[in-house]
Amino acid sequence: MKPNKKGRIAKLLGTIWIVFALSQPVMAASIELSLDDSIALALKNNADLKIAQSSREKTYWTVKQAESNKNLDVSLAHTDTRYSSPVTITDNQSSANKFNNQLSLSIPIYSGGKLESQVEQAKLDLKVADLTIDLTKQQLRQTVTTYYFNVLHYRNEVKVNQGTVDNYAAHLKNVQDQYRIGTVAKSDVLASQVELANAEDDLIQAQSNYQLAVAKLNHVIGLPLVSELTLKEDLKYQTYPATFEDCTQTALVNRPEIAEYQAKIASAQADIKIAKSGYLPTVEFALSQNWYDKDFPGLDNSNWQATLTTSLNLFDSGLNKSKVKQSKYNLDTVQEQARQQRDTVLLEVREYYLSMREAEKRIDIKKVAVEQAEESLKIAEARYKVGVGTNLAVFDAVVALNQAKLNDIKALYDYNTSKAQLEKAIGTAIEEKRG
Repeated sequence: MKPNKKGRIAKLLGTIWIVFALSQPVMAASIELSLDDSIALALKNNADLKIAQSSREKTYWTVKQAESNKNLDVSLAHTDTRYSSPVTITDNQSSANKFNNQLSLSIPIYSGGKLESQVEQAKLDLKVADLTIDLTKQQLRQTVTTYYFNVLHYRNEVKVNQGTVDNYAAHLKNVQDQYRIGTVAKSDVLASQVELANAEDDLIQAQSNYQLAVAKLNHVIGLPLVSELTLKEDLKYQTYPATFEDCTQTALVNRPEIAEYQAKIASAQADIKIAKSGYLPTVEFALSQNWYDKDFPGLDNSNWQATLTTSLNLFDSGLNKSKVKQSKYNLDTVQEQARQQRDTVLLEVREYYLSMREAEKRIDIKKVAVEQAEESLKIAEARYKVGVGTNLAVFDAVVALNQAKLNDIKALYDYNTSKAQLEKAIGTAIEEKRG
């Protein structure tokens, strides 16, 4: 029996619905991240860190190149020659072949310290490259931490602004109820509606700021910009026990930039040695073994030669003197840069330590202000309901509560970001997750 018309239509509609449902984009699940998770992702995905690591590997092979210049060099050369020479006083000529093989060995005996200083300099450059990786990691951690806190900050701002909208909405309902029974004027209703609209505008802006903060965090940790994130943590207060003097001493020991400049100073000193080696003689030993024949491959007629070559530049029109002068002034420059960097490090420690302590003092004050503002709003609402308060007093109380909550969030945000900047300023090492 053929299916009836209604059955065929129902089946067709069901098929269309399934196709439509399958064609809809599947919403990606929100990614849950702690601060440590975010830092680990950034260390894995960040382009600046990968560039620093590649540069370090290049410098490693520069060390190997410098070391090879001190070692034995062995080469093998094979030469095929076709030549002609006159055999009589006439124009008649004869042609001949010559096949030559040469095995050569050479090793530098003395370079005036040039080769040794080049190796030393290359190793110092490798140390700088390692320190640059440490610095890049520390900067990356501080950036991720700040962006993570930015998301928390704007997430809390959204909550505060949503609370403000709810307060205005509840007050508007109260005003409308009062207006319907004739106890307040129409102007109170209109003014309440305006305040609610303004609060909704602030909420939209806070939501936009939150979405942008999420996109920036996604970017720095290497996730697609549109990834939905659920952050496991919140802005909180954790005491920082170290004194300013402790932080200063730690920074002078741990900051990669200070160790980096110490290596650069040593490298500049090695450059002076390299330049001065031009005043000294060089000694090289070479040994060669030759075979040649008119027939390929030319392995007859063996002969060898050993050579010990000593050379000294007697006059170069001041060329080497100029190199020495340049290297000495370069050392002066690097030493001044090192002193400048040290002062910068100490200034950063002072700045972020004081900012952290200043924000710490604000935290308790702002929490008390929030409690007082909440109580003030309750009083203003109660007075308005019984007809002894004004609409403006309620507005002022809502604004005061909103600002008190934002100030509380800002104090926690400033404390946590300043602490993160201080951790970077004192050179706290990165502990990478294994797994």
